[in-house]
Amino acid sequence: MMTNGGPFSLVELKVIQEVITLSVFIIFTILFFKTETLRPNHFIGFFFLILAVYFIFKK
Repeated sequence: MMTNGGPFSLVELKVIQEVITLSVFIIFTILFFKTETLRPNHFIGFFFLILAVYFIFKK
């Protein structure tokens, strides 16, 4: 079913938006805020976000 989002549903578009936003935020934080460090819980959270993408797009 094609909608205004093209081949993506609203849920898929929202998940894509979240992944892009968090990816850009992580890169920005690493480059500009040298005092901030990424802890293991950040990587675990990002892993769960990748799992969410997998399950949302799984047919």
